[in-house]
Amino acid sequence: MATGINIRTYFNGTWHAGDVPVMYAADHAMWLGTSVFDGARYFEGVAPDLYAHCKRVNNSAKALMITPTHTAEQMVEIVREGLAAYPKTAAVYIRPMYWAIAGDELGIVPKPDETGFAICLEEIPMAPQGAATTLTTTQFCRPTLSSSVVNAKAGCLYPNNARMLSEARAKGFGNALVADALGNVAETATANVFMVRDGEILTPVPNGTFLSGITRARHIANLAKDGVKVTETVLSFDDFRTADEVFLSGNMMKVTPVKEFDGTHYQSGPITNRVREMYWDWALSE
Repeated sequence: MATGINIRTYFNGTWHAGDVPVMYAADHAMWLGTSVFDGARYFEGVAPDLYAHCKRVNNSAKALMITPTHTAEQMVEIVREGLAAYPKTAAVYIRPMYWAIAGDELGIVPKPDETGFAICLEEIPMAPQGAATTLTTTQFCRPTLSSSVVNAKAGCLYPNNARMLSEARAKGFGNALVADALGNVAETATANVFMVRDGEILTPVPNGTFLSGITRARHIANLAKDGVKVTETVLSFDDFRTADEVFLSGNMMKVTPVKEFDGTHYQSGPITNRVREMYWDWALSE
């Protein structure tokens, strides 16, 4: 079942109206989970960092031993062709995807050069400015590279995220603040995380257990141009309990203020608001 509406699918060299079938029951990805995707956004007539997202899906494919079939430049061109069918007022989620079709003699290792490819466009609204979420802890943690392909945006990783999110919702919260295998904060179940304390902006240091996101990097770059340093460091749950502001960074909604973490309450403060303002200013100037 689709998340959004007004879906268009690029498959087998052409655009199709609707959510069309693209995979067979015996495809390697169907039964062994070898699929990757990336997510970009189109809103207010712009698609910020589209090239970076298309480039990353190729890197994700290689991490899962899937052979990419399109360059990032080719994907950008295809996406822009597909977006021409939407009004500039539409908010569209852009999802390029690869999956392995065949496996080796044991069925486990994907065969090179046997790759499925599709791009899905679907209208999903952006969150209204000021929409905030709440955080809690979870019993589940981020895996490590030695046990999972955490260097890829891989579909097989998301059941772990789903159980984090389900646990948080069962406790009455909107999202989960998630630890790495050592117990330090990594990110949330759906996005990277920043905190502000005494005017200093801090974010978990990328340690190979989570994807250091494209939007995260954009916020750090925008802040640097504004003369503000972001410190990447090891952070504990207690650090977040002493924060003045907390916000999430992800492609889907770009900036999401956090108003509570397990009973600790925050305001959507000036730095969170400034980060959002700078992102929109940068995106609309591209």
